Amino acid sequence: MTGLSTDEAARRLAANGRNELAQAEAKSPVWLLLGQFNSPVIWLLLGACAVSAVLREVADAVAIGTIVVINGVVGFLQEYRAERSLKALQSMTAPRARVLRGGALQVVPAAEVVVGDVLALEAGDLVAADAHLLEAHALKVAEAALTGESEAVDKSTDPVPEGAPLAERHDQVFMGTAVATGVAQAEVTGTGMQTELGRIAHLLANTQSQATPLQARLASLGRVLLLLCLGIVAVVVALGLWHGLPLLEVLLSGVSLAVAAVPEGLPAVVTIALALGVQRMVQRNVLVRRLHSVETLGSATVVCTDKTGTLTTGQMAVRELWGPDHQVLLDAAAACCDAELGPDGRTGVGDPTEVAILAAAAQHGIARAALEAERPRVEVTPFDSVRKCMSVWRADQVLYVKGAPEVIVALGTSGTDKVLAAAEQFAARGLRVLAVARGRTRDEKDLEVLGLVAMADPPRSEAIAAVAAARQAGITTVMITGDSLKTATAIAREMGILQLRDDPATVVHARASPEDKLRIVKEWKSQGAIVAMTGDGVNDAPALREAHIGIAMGRGGTEVTREASDMVLTDDNFASIIAAVAEGRAIFANIRKTVLYLLIGNFGELLVMLATSVMGVPLPLLPLHLLWVNLVTDGLPALALVVDPPDGDVMKARPRPPDEPLIGRREWVAITLTGLVEAGTVLAVYLLALPAVPLDKARTLAFTTLVFAELFRAFAARSPTRLFWETGVFSNLKLLGVIVLSMAVQLGLCFVPATEALFGVTTLTPLELLHTVGASLIPTTLLELSKLVRRLWSGGRAA
Repeated sequence: MTGLSTDEAARRLAANGRNELAQAEAKSPVWLLLGQFNSPVIWLLLGACAVSAVLREVADAVAIGTIVVINGVVGFLQEYRAERSLKALQSMTAPRARVLRGGALQVVPAAEVVVGDVLALEAGDLVAADAHLLEAHALKVAEAALTGESEAVDKSTDPVPEGAPLAERHDQVFMGTAVATGVAQAEVTGTGMQTELGRIAHLLANTQSQATPLQARLASLGRVLLLLCLGIVAVVVALGLWHGLPLLEVLLSGVSLAVAAVPEGLPAVVTIALALGVQRMVQRNVLVRRLHSVETLGSATVVCTDKTGTLTTGQMAVRELWGPDHQVLLDAAAACCDAELGPDGRTGVGDPTEVAILAAAAQHGIARAALEAERPRVEVTPFDSVRKCMSVWRADQVLYVKGAPEVIVALGTSGTDKVLAAAEQFAARGLRVLAVARGRTRDEKDLEVLGLVAMADPPRSEAIAAVAAARQAGITTVMITGDSLKTATAIAREMGILQLRDDPATVVHARASPEDKLRIVKEWKSQGAIVAMTGDGVNDAPALREAHIGIAMGRGGTEVTREASDMVLTDDNFASIIAAVAEGRAIFANIRKTVLYLLIGNFGELLVMLATSVMGVPLPLLPLHLLWVNLVTDGLPALALVVDPPDGDVMKARPRPPDEPLIGRREWVAITLTGLVEAGTVLAVYLLALPAVPLDKARTLAFTTLVFAELFRAFAARSPTRLFWETGVFSNLKLLGVIVLSMAVQLGLCFVPATEALFGVTTLTPLELLHTVGASLIPTTLLELSKLVRRLWSGGRAA
């Protein structure tokens, strides 16, 4: 065999291009940055910033502008990092390769390998291109990153049927995979984008990240608020002109209403809620790469997960022994191993199957070191994919053999009864089975069959509990693996993923290719599911990008997968995913109640301003008052609400419907009714005081009543069903402290001469202050009474 000539290789390289993955056309950083501001909520904030600037409220304009810029920069950095997913694929290609050219072995850059080249492969090599095997000796290739197969795959030159799944193409090797053992020569059949790795790169380049449910809900809410603002400004301007008021005064009134309608604290509240969730998730072994993905997990209805290392431990272990004497069986099995057991007694160096055997033997008092000292090996016949067995002749004149049960039984003369039947039972349970035998000659004949060793990658006990918790929470767990259907089905049943009423074809997918994984995610999404997808290999990256949330493995995952993901599991454990789901649900609940609290306050302010505009009386709140109210009541109380401790039964509820808005009909009814009560209270205080006291005194009463009413309402906002004392008055000390401090500051405005002049307010008498506090308690009292009435109506349950 001579391989290609140097000239022919150069001609093919010029004609077909270099053996490299095509670079995706990168988005311009400028467009990435500008895209972060294409949101109705951001438009509202920019409008509020402009209004504050017009009103010469420089501090507010700077604060709002800073919030917008920070959100934009964070979003830009996250998306820019996601663009590196394809670039990470480059690191998986071999930098150099050994090829046979002109009859001589040469080392050339991997990028210069061409179709027709003959690759020379040995243990430790990274395969430079897709190739068909010409020769193979004890060859095993680790293809987990490409196929999901949990163990290194035996390779041979035996032909494979056309169209066989990727994991079963044993006569081929693929770019980016690693040679575990053996040597081989292989003829290159595909380079660059024509390889299996190139096909995945193409899928990844054409798979776009999706907006998270929270982002979609916030965008929808922003559009509603934007239309509301425009409508109110138009009404106020029209009414003002109809009443004959000066144009400037009319415009200022309209602008004041627009400011009142904008919940300036909303993006900050959402960002802080998610950031705090990120910190808590770190404690649960989850690293978050995109803030909004924290909440997305809480919306998940389907979790598609890999098997190896996520649901299972990722380490082979002996699960069953079959034979008359287990001690003798393990002694013979350990005598026929090349692996070395590590100090921890569980892991080691070498074939994972042999490490598992040595670990089981060690638990029975059989030490590899003592065995080698007492019975040193004399001759070894390594495992071969054709023979399907391995044998070791030792100094005690005994041949120790292990291999496929059907092969060992054919070589045995004793102990062969019921071996194959037992092996079939083990295999039906998804276990990998090896038969163990010994003989008195070196020729692997007349063997005494000692029994069977059945192994598997055992399920994580905490993952079994997590699957059960997910099912109780209405989340469907879907296993997608590169292993065989028999193994996958057995593990799925043991894990509780597959139960009697389940359709196996829906929740268990074996021998899955990258296209299969992408198709499965798309099918669930087409049914309206919110899909979380886990993965560790390059073959998982397109599906991770397509899913609503991609979760990469931190320990065993590839850089490509991590770059395509939204989250990374530092312990590669399915239980951490379900813990993160609970965090996500709690975060959404806190965001929803905080947004509800903000919108009720803004709506109440709007009604107050709109009603007085219609009546033609002086405005009860000046633009500076509105900005102060939004700062004091929309700022600190909202931030304290968003860190409220979660309910203990958060995982007992069904997942939120994917199309459920952040603020639905029930919430809008609450906003309307509560806003009406709050506005009615403030208007009553103002209109009753207006004939009897000067305008600035009436405005001070209305201003203080509004601030106190919104601060008190924060206690009732903690739960839509539980009374405020049932939530624990002292369980959120931040909220309690913020309300006390804010009330003190508000009183300070009315009693400090400098702030009195700045805000246009006057000092309140003790009796006026008492009346103000009493009036401001009305909205909160009615809210708590409505909870009590609903509870009595529902039979005493806090529903």
